[in-house]
Amino acid sequence: MLDLSIILEEFPVAITVTDLEGTIVYMNAQSAAVNAKGGGKALIGKQVRDCHNERSKAIIEELFRGATNVYTIEKKGVRKLIYQAPWKENGVVKGLVELSIILPEGEMPHYVRS
Repeated sequence: MLDLSIILEEFPVAITVTDLEGTIVYMNAQSAAVNAKGGGKALIGKQVRDCHNERSKAIIEELFRGATNVYTIEKKGVRKLIYQAPWKENGVVKGLVELSIILPEGEMPHYVRS
C-alpha cells in the first residue's frame, strides 16, 4: 500500500490537515513553507484556531459542522485558490483539510464538459 504522506510531501499544493479537535496533524512541505512565519512544521500538534481571527474561527466551526469554504486570494502578486473542507470517515467528520493552490498568471482555460 502506498504511503500517502510520502506522495503528498513534495506535491506543489499546500496541504494542511487537522483532527476533530482542531489540532494540526499534517503539513506537507509546501504548507510548511507557506506557514513558515508561524513556525512551519513546528505547527504540527498546535491548535489551528490559535492561528486565526474571530471571523475565521467562526468559519472553522462551520467546517466542523460539514460546510465547505472555497475562495481566492492574492498576496504579493500571487493568486491562490483556497479550498477548505472536512475530511470524513464513514460519513462522520474527523477533521479538516485545507488546500492552497497557486493559480497561474493570466487567464486559465475553462472547459464545459457535456
